[in-house]
Amino acid sequence: MKVALVGNQNCGKSTLFNTLTGSNQKIGNWPGVTVEKKSGIIRNTDFELVDLPGVYSLNSYTKEEEITNNFLCSNQTDVIINVLDCNSISRGLYLTSQLIDKFPNVLILLNMYEIAERKGIKIDENKLSEKFGNIPVIKISAISGYGIEAVIKQLKAYNLQLKGNGKSLAKKLSKRYEETEEEISKRYEKIDKILQYAVTFPKEIKNTVTDTLDKIFLHKIFAIPIFAGIMFFIYYISIEIIGNLTISKMNNFFEWLSQIITEFSLSNGAQEALNSIIVDGILHGVSAVISFLPQLAFLFMMIAILEKIGYMSRISLIFDKLFRKIGISGNSVISFILGTGCSVPGIMATRTIKNEKQRTTTAVLTPFIPCSAKLPMVSLFSSYFFENNAGIIALSFYFLSIMIIIFSALLFKNIKKKDIDVGYVAELPEYRLPKWKQIIKDTFEKVLDFVKRAGSVILISSIAVWLLSSYSIKLEYGVEMQESILADVGRCFSWIFVPMVGENRWEIAVSSIQGLIAKEQVISSMAVIAGLENRNVSNNIFANGSPFNFFTPLSAYTYVCFNLFSAPCFGAISAMKRTLGGTKNAIKAVLYQTVISYIISCMIYQIGSIIV
Repeated sequence: MKVALVGNQNCGKSTLFNTLTGSNQKIGNWPGVTVEKKSGIIRNTDFELVDLPGVYSLNSYTKEEEITNNFLCSNQTDVIINVLDCNSISRGLYLTSQLIDKFPNVLILLNMYEIAERKGIKIDENKLSEKFGNIPVIKISAISGYGIEAVIKQLKAYNLQLKGNGKSLAKKLSKRYEETEEEISKRYEKIDKILQYAVTFPKEIKNTVTDTLDKIFLHKIFAIPIFAGIMFFIYYISIEIIGNLTISKMNNFFEWLSQIITEFSLSNGAQEALNSIIVDGILHGVSAVISFLPQLAFLFMMIAILEKIGYMSRISLIFDKLFRKIGISGNSVISFILGTGCSVPGIMATRTIKNEKQRTTTAVLTPFIPCSAKLPMVSLFSSYFFENNAGIIALSFYFLSIMIIIFSALLFKNIKKKDIDVGYVAELPEYRLPKWKQIIKDTFEKVLDFVKRAGSVILISSIAVWLLSSYSIKLEYGVEMQESILADVGRCFSWIFVPMVGENRWEIAVSSIQGLIAKEQVISSMAVIAGLENRNVSNNIFANGSPFNFFTPLSAYTYVCFNLFSAPCFGAISAMKRTLGGTKNAIKAVLYQTVISYIISCMIYQIGSIIV
């Protein structure tokens, strides 16, 4: 038996889905779209549960409504679980009435009833069932697990009933559910009568903890500073404290492991090339991902906490009015903030944006934010070429990224005018304490997802770079860097950089190409080419005799601009591929990012050359 989970946004569907299925879940995308699809097996049964996108009706005005309506009308579903938030039952019953009119096997769940009762809202589930033709109505708490066994029992009863008569789900196979204004008005009149009969509202709604907290977090003046403080705290702990505590130790561990593997392989007669590919290719590729995991795990955990307690939806409300003017939404700010740590989780966070156009636009724009992997490059060039104004120069790159995002968002807004903007519905859930078991589970799933997608790409790319840098075009192993295939590849592209740096140098082309693997490798590549043995790059990288001593303050600035805003690392490209719905769209995004960064870098250099 297949069961569909349907309800408004923020009604507790996701929590209920996790409670019912446990670890028996599969996550992907709906065919042809970037909206997340979740399915799983309900515990102690063989029933498949499909979590449909949060919707307010079946009218197919949005992509989410179209997906939900098409799925329900495809005769793939036997039973519909309709989840209602007792605190906003008036709004939820519109969708409920449509479901009951169209489909025979509906189970209504009244979620978060305990919070509603504390407010003085009392719902008689028996009277509600009576008004809807005696269909089952059950009070539950998805967080605490109250009523879940009753839900499973009712689903088993439905299963026995369906086996007995083989009843088809859909009464009509129409792909769209459209209603006139007169029909909508009559439906709401019917809902009002149901509310009067089955629901008792207090004469005066009591002030709750949520009301008190919202006066602070949604304050007209202090909302944005409070949000900035919260995100600064998360970023500071993640990058500065956890990063400083773990990265050096993990690097030391992998350095020790490299020595152990090298000694073992060479002492057992292994060829130098085999040892090199294991250590320099595979091991270093894995360490490049794992070194960041403690920071990302903390970042994922804190974002999960903010989401579960109900604060994330309020962030969207705070920024929505401002961002909507340039064609994106308030949810985009979450991706941009995460992007300062790493573009991959920033792009992954766009899955929370409901509007498809705003979601794809944000995914393309997020890599423009300078991530932590780009900071060494910013710091090195700024401190050497602009010693007295390094801070101002470094800050200018962030201001430039904001200007690029605003320009690009306005450009996409004017190009893609066909997308329907249904507006912003401020469905703010109650503040509630998170379940740590669920927080840990969500964090683990995101970390695992990051390792699978980003880690695999970086691993393969690292091996490829090792091969290119270790062999000549004649397949001779152990050649000098300037005689390697990588150098030959760099010479093929070096002419592209002439308009932005004024020199034809294969070394900078190679460094930029390696930046596709991980942006830290731009500096690492320059250090290797310059003949520096350590990774703690100093001023020697630009000293006399170095292949990089041709840089001037102007060309240094434009080269950094290009590497900051051009195609991101392979991990971010992989994340964009999944978020944007395929390779073709990811390639378009990478081309746009590279072209816009190239144009800006060339303009700055050419105009700057005239001025200087």
